[in-house]
Formats: sequence, C-alpha cells, structure tokens
Amino acid sequence: MFITLIADYGNGDPAFAEVTQRLLMALPGSQINLLSVPAFSTLATGFWIGQLSLNPGPLDRLIYHNCAPRQDDKQPRRDNEGEGLTYALLSNGVKVVGVNAGYTLSFIKDYAKMLHIVNVSKGGSQFRSRDVFPTAAAAIASDDFSLLGSVLDPSLIPDVPGDRVAWIDGYGNIKTTIAADTVNLKPEAKVVIRVGDVVSDAVYSDGSFKVPEGTLAFSPGSSGWSVPNQSNPVRWMELFLRGGSAWERFGRPRVNQLVSF
Repeated sequence: MFITLIADYGNGDPAFAEVTQRLLMALPGSQINLLSVPAFSTLATGFWIGQLSLNPGPLDRLIYHNCAPRQDDKQPRRDNEGEGLTYALLSNGVKVVGVNAGYTLSFIKDYAKMLHIVNVSKGGSQFRSRDVFPTAAAAIASDDFSLLGSVLDPSLIPDVPGDRVAWIDGYGNIKTTIAADTVNLKPEAKVVIRVGDVVSDAVYSDGSFKVPEGTLAFSPGSSGWSVPNQSNPVRWMELFLRGGSAWERFGRPRVNQLVSF
C-alpha cells in the first residue's frame, strides 16, 4: 500500500512520526509519503488531495488527510470533538480517508464514485488522527467497509473558490485556484494581477518559460489533472516570475488570499 499522509502538523513536526507509526501498525509494509500544509488550511489540503489522487500513481493507493480547524461549531467542544471522518472512492480507484472540513473534499467531490461518512468517534482525543482514525483508515484500505455510514451529499461540500492562492512552491511560484479554461486572454497580452493588497503587471503566457527574464507570467501551471470523457484537462493558473520569486513580488501572500485580474 502506498499512503500519502497530508496534514497541517508542520514540517518536521514529530506528529507525522506518531501518525506514521500507527498507520504502519495497522498496515505493515506500507510506504508512507508525508506532505505538510499550512495550519488550518483546508484549501491547501484539498488542492493536494486532488493533485495527488487524480494524477497517475501506484494502483494500491490511499490518501489519508487531516486538517481539522474545528470550525464547524463555534461552541465549546465536548471531549475534543471535531469534524467527522469521511471516505471517498474516486473514479480511478484511489481511496481517500480524512476529515471533512472546509475545502478538503472540494477538489475531488465531482470524481467520487462513493462518498460516505465513516462511523468513528468525532472525539475522544485531542490527536484524533493518531488515536482514533488510523484503525478506520486501515480497515477501509484493506477493503473492510463495515464502518461506512450514510452517503455524504456532494452538494453539501463547498465548491472550489475560483480566486484564491492555493500553494506557493519552493521557487516562489504562486499556484492559484483560477481554472485555466476560465481565462480568455491572448498570448503575450498584458494583465494586471492583484494578490491580497499588492498589484503587479504581468504577461499572459501559454507556457511559463515563453517570457523574458524578470517578467511576471500568468499562465497555466503544472498543477491539474485529466478528466475522463473530457478532451481538455483541468489546469490551474500560476504566477511565475522568471529569474525571481512571484511570492516575493506580491509581498509573501498566504494560502487562501484573494487573486484577481
């Protein structure tokens, strides 16, 4: 089993090691890949769930995710309760198990053949992704579906917002949730981009490297996936400063900040 663990624990946080141990207890011999997203960022979590689950990979694959801001109820929590656990089986056979919070399921809801609540406790521990959820995730990964509960209505899951920063990569490129097929610009057209409170001129490009050094490009990026029975793949727009950092150009924006053009 190839497992991708996506969580907001923080890079190098020992929480990753603790959860990995619990998963390996239940699924010995598995290979686990770790991905840290910003704290409480359900948008970044959902973005990477989509990117990693809907693109080619090992056939025997589980995405296990945890980003639970506990924002579904503003009242004091009883017994550390938080958002509930869910299971999605995608059209390509990938299994996704994790907390339904904010946008975590938004990028995959339209590709799910099955979408269910998982009948496990919502509380019982401050660290549910270590103490409560791994056993259920391992059972589902092993095709034991005895914990599956009611069907989750996709209409109750929020749509992907089409105007946000989704991720900043190691080169300072800004990945957005602007779908490429919603942009009606000609190559080399000049465009004004606003990210948060910072505005900059940019050039629309159908390929990031087709711009001179020092130019900010607004172009379809490397993130997205193919859609069965559709000729055009999903592509997400990206801000790319050749020879520099778009992230620095826009004042180091955070994930989820508004992007407009």
